[in-house]
Amino acid sequence: MAAGRDRVAGKIAGGTAQGPDGWRRIDAVPFDAAHRYMATLDSAPDGAAQVHVKGAPEAVLALCVDQAVSGDSTQPLDEAHWHAMVERLAAEGQRVLALARMTARPDQDRLEAGDLRGRLTLIGLVGLIDPPRPEAVEAVAECHAAGIRVKMVTGDHAATARAIGARIGLRNSERVLTGNDVETMDDAALAEAAAGTDIFARTSPAHKLRLVAALQSRGLTVAMTGDGVNDAPALKRADAGIAMGRKGSEAAKEAAEFVLADDNFASIAAAVREGRTVYDNIKKVISWTLPTNAGEAMTIIVALFAGLALPITPVQILWVNLVTAITLGLALAFEPSEQGTMRRPPRPREEPLLDGALVWHVVLVSGLFLLAVFGITFYATDRGYPEALAHTMAMNMLVVLEIFHLFFIRNIYGTSLTWAAARGTRIVWLCVIAVVAAQFAVTYLPPLQSVFGTHPVPLQDGILIVTVGAVFFVLIETEKQMRLALGARQTGTRP
Repeated sequence: MAAGRDRVAGKIAGGTAQGPDGWRRIDAVPFDAAHRYMATLDSAPDGAAQVHVKGAPEAVLALCVDQAVSGDSTQPLDEAHWHAMVERLAAEGQRVLALARMTARPDQDRLEAGDLRGRLTLIGLVGLIDPPRPEAVEAVAECHAAGIRVKMVTGDHAATARAIGARIGLRNSERVLTGNDVETMDDAALAEAAAGTDIFARTSPAHKLRLVAALQSRGLTVAMTGDGVNDAPALKRADAGIAMGRKGSEAAKEAAEFVLADDNFASIAAAVREGRTVYDNIKKVISWTLPTNAGEAMTIIVALFAGLALPITPVQILWVNLVTAITLGLALAFEPSEQGTMRRPPRPREEPLLDGALVWHVVLVSGLFLLAVFGITFYATDRGYPEALAHTMAMNMLVVLEIFHLFFIRNIYGTSLTWAAARGTRIVWLCVIAVVAAQFAVTYLPPLQSVFGTHPVPLQDGILIVTVGAVFFVLIETEKQMRLALGARQTGTRP
């Protein structure tokens, strides 16, 4: 609280502002972003009426003609002094309110905004401290690392906004645009200014709408938070409107796509991380399914066109698809966030799931599948193995390749040759164990051998199959590391 603090405290204690001793509200001018103050017409116990005003200092000071000194004494308003006090408090990160009063007419029962101009007596200033949550500071830093530009749009004083912006780690916190600045700019100038400015002060809901439109005009994806009824148009216009669940109005919640249950900015950063994880897992499932299915199909297609015997029987192909699709493919849907998920820039909104890198991966993996399956088949034939054993070895080769490909695809943005990557998750290992157990059963149990036409695989040949799978893993991992290093060199970032 600034100068005038003792006088304000004395009036509150005496019942003038909000005392419980018989004061009654007769009428009010509600707060509105257009005039930025609230005024009440109150009746005292002795029948006298007073008007009490609180609001933005510059708005209230413009209505004042004098200032309180002591008791009912007044003196001419020292506007420069009070503006200096506002700047000092705001620079400390405090939200500043001005308090004023005036004596109402004895028979007055209505209060209009026009009744206040040039008639108010300034009582003093109140500074309110609303320190940012520690998790909000961390969330802002996390968003910056993820390539998300965080901007603060507030109705607070410019100096207050600047101080709070610096505390929470906003970039370019020294530059502040006010609502008046926004109003003087055309759409092109505002789009240019909005892109380089992170703090907007003394703004109205209309300014928020213009800022959202200005950022979108530059091709940016905009998420905006709001809680008031007047925020609804901007929430509706934003690509992701986020309403406050606790203090937000129903209009804001209905206009927004999301409702923030705890009103905590850190929850937005957590939602971005979860959204990226979900997208990554969808891409992983597709990146695992397409190459493995293509590899299975290519073994049949090449054999048919080359006039060769099928390396694997149709029923065995069905078995492989059945046992892997319902286990290995689904396991990827439960993957946690990759390390560095929030250190990647946002993907372009028009980027397709099936991009050039994935097409190349499908070609590479299906080609390696083809070489491995036909290689193990030719190896079995050359050694004079029965046809059933050659088919069984080819079938197990497919399954082993798909297991190694699963461990590769779990880390599409980083190395898979780490202990954490090899350790995997519980669901991954449960699925791998289930697939391995099923393969042992169909390979070595006589009842299943008769159904699927399989033959027991000798130990040394089983080791050979696993070794080929390991070589396959090393090859695709080497290709990935080369591709990531090339991409990092082109973008100037760390791989």
